[in-house]
Amino acid sequence: MDGQGQTPEPPRLIQPPPRRSLLARLRTYFLTGLVVTAPVGITAWLIWLFVDFVDTTVVPLIPEAYNPANFLPFSVPGIGVIIMLVAMTLIGAFVTNFLGRWLVGFGERIVARVPVVRTIYGVLKQIFDAVLAQRSGAFREVVLIEYPRRGIWVIGFVTGTTKGEISRLLDDEIVNIFLPTTPNPTSGFLLFMPRKDCVSLDMTVEEGIKLVISGGIVAPPDRLADPLDEAGEPVLPVAEEEAGATQPERK
Repeated sequence: MDGQGQTPEPPRLIQPPPRRSLLARLRTYFLTGLVVTAPVGITAWLIWLFVDFVDTTVVPLIPEAYNPANFLPFSVPGIGVIIMLVAMTLIGAFVTNFLGRWLVGFGERIVARVPVVRTIYGVLKQIFDAVLAQRSGAFREVVLIEYPRRGIWVIGFVTGTTKGEISRLLDDEIVNIFLPTTPNPTSGFLLFMPRKDCVSLDMTVEEGIKLVISGGIVAPPDRLADPLDEAGEPVLPVAEEEAGATQPERK
């Protein structure tokens, strides 16, 4: 007995975990192998489809005297991709000089006179200029916004500062927000929101897209709160306590 007259409880024996059956272990091995090999296999398959499509489209355009398949004992996969990259580089070098810029401007003036073609060409040109041009800051910032009502937060991508008539009619600093859908981030909604209502995130655009595609399963780490490994990369803990997560403050 202890000092209060109570008998201490005997120590509890720790029961060993039950042994898993052979079928359960085989199922675990199969699912682990599927998780490891499926992304690699699907990625390699998509790359092969792209290379094969380019080869079947570009290689027939090569003259017979310069076609590598005519004087090599084996086929060269990817030769069409290499030719396409070289051709794009040469075209880019050509259009940077005076003659190339004049030809591009002359062609755009002709396209601008065709009713339907000018609309398609104009939209595509603006999209590629916004995404690929080095001077543009489009799709370079991930933000958190309240949508479709207060208290519900979604991931959005800043595509630029609002200009034109919309900016003139609104007093606050307005930014264009692309709100993607899950699991297809190529479709979504265009929102015009005050900059002060957007919570800027530290994650990259690639991490934000992965978060949207996976439906929240692949969540990037918090670089400011999580510990870092030897390479300087954030390391997530084994078990995360999401129940006590606080709601982000509005700026």
